[in-house]
Amino acid sequence: MEIVLTGIKPTGTSHIGNYFGAIKQAIEFSKNPNYLSMFFIADYHSLNTIKNPELLKQYTYEIAATWLGCGLDPNKVIFYRQSDLPEIFELNWILNNVTPKGLLNRAHAYKAKVEENKNNNLDADSGINMGLYCYPVLMASDILIMKANKVPVGQDQKQHIEIAKEIARYFNNAFGSCLTVPEEYIPESVGTIVGLDGRKMSKSYGNTINLFGNEKLLKSQINKIVTNSQTPEEPKDTNCSIFKIFSLFANKQQIEEMKARFAQGIGWGEVKKITFEVANSFLSSMREIYNYYINNPKEIDRILEEGSLKARKIAQKTLNEVRKLIGKV
Repeated sequence: MEIVLTGIKPTGTSHIGNYFGAIKQAIEFSKNPNYLSMFFIADYHSLNTIKNPELLKQYTYEIAATWLGCGLDPNKVIFYRQSDLPEIFELNWILNNVTPKGLLNRAHAYKAKVEENKNNNLDADSGINMGLYCYPVLMASDILIMKANKVPVGQDQKQHIEIAKEIARYFNNAFGSCLTVPEEYIPESVGTIVGLDGRKMSKSYGNTINLFGNEKLLKSQINKIVTNSQTPEEPKDTNCSIFKIFSLFANKQQIEEMKARFAQGIGWGEVKKITFEVANSFLSSMREIYNYYINNPKEIDRILEEGSLKARKIAQKTLNEVRKLIGKV
C-alpha cells in the first residue's frame, strides 16, 4: 500500500479558499482504500515566523479542529503533530550532512527574500534565519521519515518535493539505498477561489470568508462581496465574484436556478441573501463539529497523540535503518 503524506502548516484561521482549494480534495483522496493517508500538523515549520508560544498552540488547535470539522476521519488515516516525532529532527540533522548548500541556495523562498533585500538596498541575508534557509531539509525529513510515495502539493510547492527527491538520492548514493524517493501529486486544479473583491482569496488581501465563523460573521462577509451598480431588473453576467462564490456551496439545481434568475434580473441584495442561506446550510454541520473540537482541546490532544504513536512506529523503523547505514548501532 502506497503512503500519501500531507503536511498542514498552522498559520491562522482557515477560510473557504483553503477548503475548496485544498482541504476538500485531500480528504476525498484519503478515502481511497488503495493508499495509507497520513496527515501531520507542521508546527515546527511555523517557528520560522511565529514566536508567540500561545499563538502557536492556538493555531495548532484551530488547524486540527478545521480538518476534523471538514471530515478527516482519524480512525481511517494517521493524523499527528510533527513535534511529537523526535525521529524527524534526528533525520533532519543526518540529511543536513548530505545536502549541498547549492541546492538550498536555489530554493524559491530563500531566493525571493535575498532578491527583496537587494531591492531594498539591504544585506543579502538580512532577516533570513536558518529556519528559512533549511526549511526544505526539514520538509524532506517529514516526507522521507515516512517513506512517503506521494505528496499532494500545489504548483508553488513542487520545488520542495524536487529538493526532497534530490536529498533522498544524495543519502542513498552515500550510504546505500534506504530512503524512498517521493513523487509530487498535484491535484486537478479547481481554479482560483475568488475573494470578496474579485482577486484571489487570500489573508494577505483581507478578502476572505472565514470557514467556521458564526452566522453573523458569515452574513457580514458575504454582504461585503463587491458587485456592480446594475439595477435589480437588469440581466446579470454570471462571470462575477458573487456567482462564483455562490456556486462553491450550491448544488447543480440551485446553480441552474440562479443562472435563470441572473438572466431574468435579480437584485444583488437578493443574491447575497440566497448565497448566505446556501453557504450557511453547507457549513453548519461542519461548523458544529469544528466548535466541538475547538472547545475540547483535550480531545484534539488525544487524537493527535494516538496518531503520533502510529506515526512513530513508521518513523522509528526508518530511522533505525538510517542509523545502521551511517554506522550508528
